Amino acid sequence: MEKLLSEFSVGLFFWQTVLFIGLLLLLRKYAWNPILNAVNEREEKISDSLELAEKTKEEMKMLQASNENLLKEARAERDSMIKDAKEVATKMIDDAKGDAKVEVNKLMTSAREMINAEKSAAVSELKTQVAGFAIEIAEKVVRGELSSDANQKALADKLVEDINLN
Repeated sequence: MEKLLSEFSVGLFFWQTVLFIGLLLLLRKYAWNPILNAVNEREEKISDSLELAEKTKEEMKMLQASNENLLKEARAERDSMIKDAKEVATKMIDDAKGDAKVEVNKLMTSAREMINAEKSAAVSELKTQVAGFAIEIAEKVVRGELSSDANQKALADKLVEDINLN
């Protein structure tokens, strides 16, 4: 340190000061203003970006609220559509059941009529067959009893008596 103090030169100090002041003036004229301008421009861009970010944030909040409202409306509409569809389906099922009952009743009535008609036809045919069998049996019995002349005469007498009694 002593060496530095002992070699102190006023001339050197003067020229170093002049050069330093000249350098400061040159830097101020050619570098300081462009640097300050660049810093100011950057500060403005950052400020604009922050403002844009705030606006965007507000818009996002508004969009989110709008989306929530749309979602609520869509859910309400979906619920309404589901309710309507269930009502229509229930009505269609009830109508189909009613139509099916009417059709079943018609078929049952028709089937009963057919059964009664078939029953009547069967009873009539059975009566006819029974009558035919009775006549055949009676004919065979009468032939067997009337095969001899004595039997024929006894039957004729009996019939005459029955007629006289009446």
